[in-house]
Amino acid sequence: MTEPTLGPSHAGSVVLDIGGDTGALILHTPADMLGREIDVTPASAPGAHGTHSLVRERRVSGTTTYAAVYPALAAGDYIIWHRLASPVGTVTITGGHVTHHHWPAASGAG
Repeated sequence: MTEPTLGPSHAGSVVLDIGGDTGALILHTPADMLGREIDVTPASAPGAHGTHSLVRERRVSGTTTYAAVYPALAAGDYIIWHRLASPVGTVTITGGHVTHHHWPAASGAG
């Protein structure tokens, strides 16, 4: 089954479900990661089933960026994975907040 290619998102087209012990993650990436799915897993259980999000073009206030958005993550520490093979970083999600994180340049996009 082939999944459709999604176009760019615009301001107001992404809904975040945050509050209490739930936060969100916006993972900013290089443009060449467009269309890639990136997984995050709880740091306390790196082998557990993760949450993934697709890197999409984001157009907001006349600016184009590329990011994967995780709209509802339980508060805690998460591992960000490069092709499910190696971790590229960790991020802490705080309930009721949006966390911004940038894909590490040293890990490469491809």
